[in-house]
Amino acid sequence: MKSNRYKILVVEDEPNINEFVCTLLEAGGYQVVPALSGSSAMLLYNSHRPDLIILDLGLPDMDGLNVLRYVRESSLTPIIVLSARDGEMDKVEALNMGANDYVTKPFGSEEFLARVRTALRVASHRSENGMFPGGRFETDGLVIDYDARSVSVDGQQIKLTQTEYNIVALLSEHVGKMLTYDFIIHEIWGYNDTGSIKKLQVNMANIRRKLGDKPGKKNYIVNELGVGYRM
Repeated sequence: MKSNRYKILVVEDEPNINEFVCTLLEAGGYQVVPALSGSSAMLLYNSHRPDLIILDLGLPDMDGLNVLRYVRESSLTPIIVLSARDGEMDKVEALNMGANDYVTKPFGSEEFLARVRTALRVASHRSENGMFPGGRFETDGLVIDYDARSVSVDGQQIKLTQTEYNIVALLSEHVGKMLTYDFIIHEIWGYNDTGSIKKLQVNMANIRRKLGDKPGKKNYIVNELGVGYRM
């Protein structure tokens, strides 16, 4: 698939940053639609129906979260928040509201483009093949058979507890998206208590060890400290 089939809405009120992001994306072969405010972003979203939205939160006429909420009312269009707000609570709030990823300013061009490719690839895979093609999830040697509730890596069966399997399956269902601790805890245990995060971290450490994750290597599950996990 050629990247130039994708149309990206860039919502950023600083003209210089907006122009830089648009130039970066155009150099990568993408079509871009720039917006300098929340209200214009909503209008352009409705008229262009982009494949991806790059969204700043500090807009002149409204909080960018309002745009996020507006889009999520009717669409699963991937949204990457691009913001100077680097607090954990800002990230958690945006991700819990449905953002697919969160990039803080200043950002590296290559990493930013990699996140764009990931978000588009995941969305394209889901739209063309359905969320679980054939009841299986496959990526880089990792295979999840949802019907059999089994997980294997490079053909070797991985013995997971019921809770560990549920966590892996949940992450795969939202592959490419950063899931916050609160979201995972609510989906797996249905409640939150003072020990919930520690319980999640212990389970996740076991999962990553069983999947063969190693520090500094390209692993199946990525952790952003204080925020959550992404497959």
